[in-house]
Order: sequence, then C-alpha cells, then structure tokens
Amino acid sequence: MAVLIEGISVVIRADAILNKFQGGWDGFVNIVPNETLCADGEIARVGFMTRHDVESFVKGLQSIGLEFLRDGEAIDIAVADQLRGITSTCSWLEFGHTDMDNNGHRIAACRMKGSEVMEIVTPPEWKFENSLSATFGLVPDGQVEKSMKFLRHEGGMDVYLNLLAGKEVFVGRTGE
Repeated sequence: MAVLIEGISVVIRADAILNKFQGGWDGFVNIVPNETLCADGEIARVGFMTRHDVESFVKGLQSIGLEFLRDGEAIDIAVADQLRGITSTCSWLEFGHTDMDNNGHRIAACRMKGSEVMEIVTPPEWKFENSLSATFGLVPDGQVEKSMKFLRHEGGMDVYLNLLAGKEVFVGRTGE
C-alpha cells in the first residue's frame, strides 16, 4: 500500500511505532497534532505546511525513542516533500506521483520499498477537491517576504496576503 504525501510529510515506520513508542499505536495517535494522519499498516504519515512544524514534530518523536537520521540516512522517520520527494537517503521508502482515480487528480505518495499493493491511503476526511494536491502553491525558502505579507494568526492558521495574486492564503500551523 501507500500513503498520501501533501505539503511536507513526516513518514514513520509502523514497526518502529509499535516496538519503540511507549503506548504503541494509541500513544502515537495521541501525540499527532492535526487531522492529517493516515497509515497503511507499514508506514504512517502526518502532514504539515511549514518546516518549523515538521522539525518540532520530528524532535518530539526523537525524544520518545524513534530515530530520525543516522549518518544522513533515515532510520525510523523520513520527511517527504509533496513536490521534491524524500529529503534524505532512505533505503526503506519509495516516493512518486500518480493519478489517483484516472481523472487527472495527480497526487504524491510514499510506500515501503517492495510493497505490491497500489492502493493509496488518505486521512479519513480527505477529499481531492479541497486538498493541497488540488490547490498547492509553493513559496520557495527565502521568498516568503517577497511574495507574501503576514496578516494575522487565527484558528490555528497563519493568514498571508499573496502579493502576486492579491488573495489571502492560509497556512495551517500546529505549533508556535
């Protein structure tokens, strides 16, 4: 199987969650800071919109015994970018883009290397029409100040004015 990758996703080996995480799967679910969790039985994925939130979540996972990188290679945890793929060497994970329903709905996904099942698991309430896959806009690192103006923080979201499009855009946040 495979899991949806949107924004910047933290992908965790399910066996590491079960073997290393105090409280196992239920303990893991309790620390997930948003509604983006999906899992296929081999890997679990939690999505974020900012690198800061990814770093905070990964540090939390490391503090409870999961290992992120050893000599530059992903051990229990990997990070995958919706556009660019896996951000470090990872011998256990594959990344790709696919048309999820033969209707031109292109999404990114990750699966364990060698997995034969092609089904893609998404978060429970996920719908393509309202997803980052349908509406994704990327502002490269270092360009936020040139193309976006911060307006406010409300309801767990940072609200910016996209100076190029003249529209408000929303960035979901899980931490400060």
